[in-house]
Amino acid sequence: MKFSIAALSIAATASAFTAFNAPTRAIGASRVASSGVFAPVAVRNAETQLEAAKQTPHGGTLVDLILKTDEEKDAAIAKCTKELQLSPRQLCDVELIMNGGFSPLTGFMDQATYEHVVDNVALPDGLIFGLPVVFDTNDEDLQPGDIVLLKDGDRNIATIEFTDKYLPNKAYECNKCYGTSEIEHPGSLMVATERGKYYMGGKITGLNLPIRDFPCKTPAEVRETLPDDVDVVAFQCRNPVHRAHYELFTRALDDPLIGEGGVVLVHPTCGPTQADDIPGVVRYKTYEVLKEETHNDRTRWEYLPYSMHMAGPREAIQHMMIRKNFGCTHFIIGRDMAGSKSSVTGEDYYGAYDAQDFAKAKGPELGVTPVPSLNLVYTEEEGYVTADEAKERGLHEKKLSGTKFRQMLRGGEDIPEWFAFKSVVKVLRENV
Repeated sequence: MKFSIAALSIAATASAFTAFNAPTRAIGASRVASSGVFAPVAVRNAETQLEAAKQTPHGGTLVDLILKTDEEKDAAIAKCTKELQLSPRQLCDVELIMNGGFSPLTGFMDQATYEHVVDNVALPDGLIFGLPVVFDTNDEDLQPGDIVLLKDGDRNIATIEFTDKYLPNKAYECNKCYGTSEIEHPGSLMVATERGKYYMGGKITGLNLPIRDFPCKTPAEVRETLPDDVDVVAFQCRNPVHRAHYELFTRALDDPLIGEGGVVLVHPTCGPTQADDIPGVVRYKTYEVLKEETHNDRTRWEYLPYSMHMAGPREAIQHMMIRKNFGCTHFIIGRDMAGSKSSVTGEDYYGAYDAQDFAKAKGPELGVTPVPSLNLVYTEEEGYVTADEAKERGLHEKKLSGTKFRQMLRGGEDIPEWFAFKSVVKVLRENV
């Protein structure tokens, strides 16, 4: 894994990152203890009340912060003194806090919780947590104690009662969470140039889920669709699913780690990812046509409003934790999962198996079993087989790089069906 500290010579980035050795500075006194951003230990250690899925929610209880009646929502809004428009990344985070995807969180992390997660991959009470979940702002006037209405356009999403305000050490955060503070890493670039100067802790009260072009069921809703007596293995992706991906997650059900009768939950992220990724709405359309084309009773499809960090090993833990809340017992870990390359040198920031190794080490503590993905290749003689089998038997591999695929797509050339589904190619040509 690449762990280096960049000089941060670009002026905008130098101002966005604090000095590496500078401590995080509090701006206003916290009005609640740091445990206020996640459910109390006594609650979190209780037996789950959900019987609709085999898996226990992270921390024991699935959080649901969404008010149910108009009277409750009107009363919550009446307490607000300010309004804020949420960025696309903030909108994803608010949704996952209030619907329980980030259980046991009940709000954005205050300074003590943020620092503990950055340093220890865990909440202050020791419960594993992959990446910090923070509310960022450049607003000098926002202060602890403010109750603010959070909006997406004209839609009221949630209220937040801010508990503290602090200057994060962004370079330190990036080095701990991403393994580098180089702005060639997309996560570091996001922290440096997209996030505001301050982070603020705060309790969330949910009002309404966002209206999206792709439907995102809550963890409770997904759990109701899952069997309660078999393993559920999650497959995470942020790109269209091609033939190799499909073979990978369907064959995962045959892994000895998966019990008899297990099902796979294909759970793509449809929120912000890297700048050059296919837009979430287009990805959603490819998944929908593929779901119809490959109808399989052991495959379920749902969508996740999550903002990618490309954080490699630590993001693997974040994904496993989220899917645990959605009812999954197992999680497929691909080669270089959530990995990224330097935008300057093209060098990988993580080793091919760093995420798998970290997931294996943390899996027992997290309560989710990582399932290493097969390294599949397409051969002329046998179709898709493992790379080891192809080598042992001397089979002839056929390859098509992502770059060549995109060139063929743009040029209107025929895409071989062994590489991509016709239905997916059609959607991509119509929308990209």
